[in-house]
Amino acid sequence: SNVTRSETWSGFSPCSYSAVDSNPLSVYVMHPFWNSVVKVMPRWLAPNLITFTGFMFLVFNFLMLSFYDYHFDASAEGYTHVPSWVWVAAGLFNFLAYTLDGVDGKQARRTNSSTPLGELFDHGLDSWACVFFVATVYSIFGRGPSGVGVATLYYILWVVLFSFILSHWEKYNTGILFLPWGYDISQVTISIVYIFTAMVGVETWYEPIWWNFHYRDLFTFMILGCSFTVTLPMSLYNVFKASRNNTLKHSSMYEAFLPFLSPVLLCLLSSVWVIFSPSGILQQQPRVFYLMVGTAFANVTCKLIVCQMSNTRCQPLSWLLVPMATVVLLAVTGLVANETLLIYVWTAIVILTHIHYGVSVVSTHTHTLRSVSGEYTHTHYSGSGEQGGK
Repeated sequence: SNVTRSETWSGFSPCSYSAVDSNPLSVYVMHPFWNSVVKVMPRWLAPNLITFTGFMFLVFNFLMLSFYDYHFDASAEGYTHVPSWVWVAAGLFNFLAYTLDGVDGKQARRTNSSTPLGELFDHGLDSWACVFFVATVYSIFGRGPSGVGVATLYYILWVVLFSFILSHWEKYNTGILFLPWGYDISQVTISIVYIFTAMVGVETWYEPIWWNFHYRDLFTFMILGCSFTVTLPMSLYNVFKASRNNTLKHSSMYEAFLPFLSPVLLCLLSSVWVIFSPSGILQQQPRVFYLMVGTAFANVTCKLIVCQMSNTRCQPLSWLLVPMATVVLLAVTGLVANETLLIYVWTAIVILTHIHYGVSVVSTHTHTLRSVSGEYTHTHYSGSGEQGGK
């Protein structure tokens, strides 16, 4: 499925939105399903509302599992397990979120309401959603003896985050968004695993699959394998092919790889905090730490998405990293004794900063759109009057 459309709106450069989705699961199964779903949706239903509703399903999953499994130990032996109905709800909500993410663009094209802001809203929320579905699925295995360590999950989260930004790095350099295969496969698999867990219980995941190879190892292997054998090679290949065809938007290697600077610095800063934390902050507050990292990453990624859509140069450094460096310094040097309070306060600041950035972008471009619409209306009616007078 190759979708291309041209749009000009509110400060974004005139350009075509080109996305390539070649995943067989998406092309032959999900797209026909989404086409059927969008046909029953009322035309008055705004695409951005569909996008936001899908995102909120993931947030609700995260909050629901936070209530029943805040420290990721409920699935371990000897702890009170998460009720079965929660896993059923998580599976349904995850699939609903995935479905709404697939139909929002179709609804926009169906109602002729596609806008670059809608594209930014969609991809921006997708970047934030990464941390919510990773942290939620982690509760299936937890951090017990048969589960995944919180440090291991931290690095798995970073693999997922970099896999996401790879697609937008491709578009920044090629002008085409190559949708990753791993996304559709992972979303369908996660939804099924939630429902299966409700049916058989988390105890099923305790048993090894073969010898000493556990389900937690399969979980880790699938994520790393998909990222390093499918997502990364395909991204590099697409950029390399554009380079050979002389269609790269950025000629120098420095400019081409500039979007990775802020995410790499963010990864280094958060990893320094994890490794040198005096109180072992990741062991003490893994959920909040994951949320902080995922939200900061989403903020950095959204700025890249704005640059790729407006055909502007990516800024080398996100300003959010400056205060974060100070926070990490205060934590690892012990100047702030209460690391738990520090991570909670800093996470709240990061979330509020990201929400403020999103609201500012939306309000700025909405105001510009109204101004442009007003100018167009005035010119249209003035022209009609002059023509009628003749």
